[in-house]
Amino acid sequence: MKIIENKSFDEERALYGSREVLARNCRFDGPADGESAFKESAGIAAENCFFNLRYPFWHDKNLAVRSCVMTQNCRAALWYSEDVSILNTELHGIKALRECKRARLSQCDIVSPEFGWSSKDVSVSDCTAEGEYFFLRGENLCFSNVKFSGKYSFQYIENAVFENCRFVTKDAFWHAKNVTVKNCAVEGEYLAWYSQNLTFIGCKIVGTQPFCYCKNLKLLDCEMTNADLAFEKSRVRARLTAPIDSIKNPLSGKIEVPTVGKIVRTDPNAKGRIVLTRRSGAESIKTEEKQNG
Repeated sequence: MKIIENKSFDEERALYGSREVLARNCRFDGPADGESAFKESAGIAAENCFFNLRYPFWHDKNLAVRSCVMTQNCRAALWYSEDVSILNTELHGIKALRECKRARLSQCDIVSPEFGWSSKDVSVSDCTAEGEYFFLRGENLCFSNVKFSGKYSFQYIENAVFENCRFVTKDAFWHAKNVTVKNCAVEGEYLAWYSQNLTFIGCKIVGTQPFCYCKNLKLLDCEMTNADLAFEKSRVRARLTAPIDSIKNPLSGKIEVPTVGKIVRTDPNAKGRIVLTRRSGAESIKTEEKQNG
């Protein structure tokens, strides 16, 4: 592998088409303001590098980025690349990752609107992230110990698992399919509308009007706080561990919950059962809310 150390590059396509190169302690910055430093390259490693120019890694294969900084000026940093590893790196440019395959991110700080669009086979662990439309249309995602804040995250994703994460996000998981969320805290309005085959296990969920118009929605041992008008027109099976503010017109299925502040039944086609579970001493008392309200 060719090693390039302590160099500065600012020209257009400075290392275009490179093969088996390690760039260490290099800067991609300068008055020439050139783009696409490593475009169409393969077998590239970047360590402790500073990226302040646009589009450095497009159409690359076998790419490893470690302990690097990508500034706000480093727009659209990684597009159309495959077999990517990113470790301990700041990704602060808009649209930093798009249409990539087999990417692994760990210990990264992501501040990037429109991050991860249409990317497949991506794992993200021990990262913090901010942005809007995070991982739109992503497929085959695996998230672990990720803290995210923003809007409109994980919309239209398919085949994903999230574990031990914390998300503060509005309109998350809209139109999501085949997704499992385990031991996570999710706070935000209008959670997971129009989703299909979505499962939450052992999660804490906060926010108004969650889980509406869902198909095959499952919640197992979850807690829902400040959740009003939940489950409207949804096909749902839920086992909740704490009271919920209100439930509105669940289409079908069964919801088990200790108590409900209000049950709204205004649609005669909404046949979902609501079972109230209260404990008195060692006894468990269950009463089913009548269909006519």
